[in-house]
Amino acid sequence: MAETNWAGNHTYRARIERVRSIERLQEVVAASPKVRALGSRHSFTDITDITATGGVLVSLADLPTNVDVDPSSRTARVTGPAAYGDVATQLQAAGWALGNLASLPHISVAGAVATGTHGSGVENGSLATAVASLDIVGPDGELRTVSRGDADFEGSVVALGALGVVTALTLDIEPTYDVRQDVYTGLGWDALVANLDDITHSAYSVSLFTRWADAGIEQVWRKSRVDEAPAELHGARPATRTMHMLEGASTESVTGQGGVMGPWLDRLPHFRMGFTPSRGEELQSEYLLPRANALTAIERLRPLGTRLAPVLQTTELRTVAADDHWLSSAYGHDVLGVHFTWLRNEDLVHAVLPEIEDALLPLGGRPHWGKCFVAGADAIAPLYPRLADFRALRDRVDPDRVFGNAWLDRVIG
Repeated sequence: MAETNWAGNHTYRARIERVRSIERLQEVVAASPKVRALGSRHSFTDITDITATGGVLVSLADLPTNVDVDPSSRTARVTGPAAYGDVATQLQAAGWALGNLASLPHISVAGAVATGTHGSGVENGSLATAVASLDIVGPDGELRTVSRGDADFEGSVVALGALGVVTALTLDIEPTYDVRQDVYTGLGWDALVANLDDITHSAYSVSLFTRWADAGIEQVWRKSRVDEAPAELHGARPATRTMHMLEGASTESVTGQGGVMGPWLDRLPHFRMGFTPSRGEELQSEYLLPRANALTAIERLRPLGTRLAPVLQTTELRTVAADDHWLSSAYGHDVLGVHFTWLRNEDLVHAVLPEIEDALLPLGGRPHWGKCFVAGADAIAPLYPRLADFRALRDRVDPDRVFGNAWLDRVIG
């Protein structure tokens, strides 16, 4: 039976080998002309696939999920294929926590970090900013460690699988904490434009959901580490029931709302680990642009609302703090992420993506590496000041392009 990605819109073409030890992984990599690693398969393109004869996709899903806490350094070493939800559960049991999580706890640590995946919060960096070191199997099958402070570190964390197979990561951790989640509805466009900074600064993590209709922002999800919330938010009022950001979707999958304090791992994600996130059958796109251009981006996207409506389920606006990782969407400046959840219709999605990119790429909008976009290497290169440095690092680490594929050729060059 053919194997697909999480969304079911891509069928893998290469042979998949499920390795059960790091030693076996090293043997497979050393013996194969082309290798790509599969994680939780939550990417929406052929980013992990290969078509070369003799190439192999390696899955580390059968390796154990290990979380080894070092209280003295406030770090935890976790195995790469582990899902964030599993890591969070083990950390919580030991009295520790991560500083942030993405909206889905189902995604693998290694894959999320490699693609620059993030949560939300004006002072919260992408998930890559928590990485203190990585263990990587290179093209010769040798295992090496790259650590914070090493010359290659900033180019090796968000690396799209182009430098090797990540088998483990060491993450910064902190003592466990509680979070409350409050949902507000009915934030008008005028109120958003006048108060965007205040709204996004109003909690530890803030997400705004819209379908670009005249009603404005339909839902505001505030996640706070302080047990208090405003009675209203620039005209938006607290929801009177549990909300899902997708119209008509079951609310049993979303994390606790209503202002009830709970452990960080049960509030920072939007979805609960034991349920199918979002609706499952969907495609996603995201563009991250300098916060200074946020209002201009909103102004450009609002007129596209009627064009997007037939295929759009919702758009989420989030903030991410700047970092120093060369291929991070937040490299060099704080960003606003504009995230689109689509119906699973590739033709319709790819018909509207050029209009979105015409609006956002000139504003510095960088496509999320793991989601749907149409921009190629020529359009992407000016958005990343350190791209030439990454290409040079790749030439040095993997000169024969063992970890290369058609997707990297299209977007990195």
